[in-house]
Amino acid sequence: MNIKNIYGTLIILFVCIIQANAQEVLTIEQAMSIALENNFEIKIAKNNSLINETNTTIGNAGMLPTATASVVDNNNLTNSTQVRQDGTSTSLKNAKNNSLTYGVSLGWTVFDGMKMFARYDQLKELQKLGDAELKRTILVKIGQVNSAYYDLVQQQHQLAALDTTIVISKQRLTLAQNRFSIGKASKLEVLNAQVDLNSDQVALLRQKESYANAKILLNQYLARDPKIDFKVTDEVNVDNKLVLADLMELAQKQNPALESQIINKRIAELQLKQVKADRYPILRLTTGYNFSESQSSLGFTSENSSRGLNYGFNASMNIFDGLNQHRNEKVAKMQIENSQIAIEQQNMILNTQLSTAFQTYLTNLELIDLEEDNEAIAKQNLDITLDKFRIGTITTLDFRTAQLNYVNAKVRYSNAQYEAKLSEIALKELAGNITF
Repeated sequence: MNIKNIYGTLIILFVCIIQANAQEVLTIEQAMSIALENNFEIKIAKNNSLINETNTTIGNAGMLPTATASVVDNNNLTNSTQVRQDGTSTSLKNAKNNSLTYGVSLGWTVFDGMKMFARYDQLKELQKLGDAELKRTILVKIGQVNSAYYDLVQQQHQLAALDTTIVISKQRLTLAQNRFSIGKASKLEVLNAQVDLNSDQVALLRQKESYANAKILLNQYLARDPKIDFKVTDEVNVDNKLVLADLMELAQKQNPALESQIINKRIAELQLKQVKADRYPILRLTTGYNFSESQSSLGFTSENSSRGLNYGFNASMNIFDGLNQHRNEKVAKMQIENSQIAIEQQNMILNTQLSTAFQTYLTNLELIDLEEDNEAIAKQNLDITLDKFRIGTITTLDFRTAQLNYVNAKVRYSNAQYEAKLSEIALKELAGNITF
């Protein structure tokens, strides 16, 4: 090998190394971590949870006093005439009159039928509801990331299978050309081999397109640039030890949809407490310190000022409001009943989804073992067929059938692993038990 060829080989190796390093290997753990940090819907759900937490204060529930500062300044210019009892009069044009009042007032509702305490408890439950919604959003998005990730793993397996079949198709074409050149095969055999190779290359291009689009979708879930390139690992580890009874027990404790319905019932019960509180009197304490100054250009008093403390209380009680109190309580009780029905409905939906998903999960586990055996058999059959094709004891049609059977077996095995993983993810999402 001369210097020029050595130099060219080194350049090619250097470019290959750069391209290999440019593609990071993204693990499922890294993908979930990026999604938790970047995903837009998770960010919105986090902010909504923080809003509910911020709103959970005793002041928002009405337990604290309120203080108000006020200033009122009035000025006017008038043309005034005053006539006294003795008949004398006084007139003044553009008489200036002004008054200034300012001060601080304090009000505090000390009793409202315990409505403020029910309101504070309701704010706490709303905070829990926001947390449950955040959990639901995280579980859904992490489930989507897992599904998209293992879809890429499956598609990588399909790419590898198509790469293998193209290698075999090229070998077949070379053998057909060699046999044609020595007169042991017809031109038709060469053309058939070329057509099958072209079909395999078309399938590979389609698969590469699908693979690239799946990468873009995963980047979308991770809320990052869709042009970021990466590879995923080749392994699909399916948890084959899930137990339906354990999943149902976890779902009763952790499923965010069921948790939200239970919280909604508690909120409805607290709403009824607030409605019932309107039957009781409301007592409010008031106090304040005010300053007042006034000036008049005409009259017996030209200037007046006062300052001082005022205090007192006011109490009110609803005696009759057109039976609206009774109606409001009846509606609140029906809301509680609806909440209980929603809990029972969600329980039924959850158990149905778990039972259905678990049956699919068991079927997919069996399919993994079956398709693994089929792939091994198809590979053995292809090896035997290839040896026979080399010595010309088998037709090209039989060879092509064995080749396609092997590729399809590899694809089915990869699909079985992917479907089983999807079933596992769905079960853990329903149980609220996805690890991230």
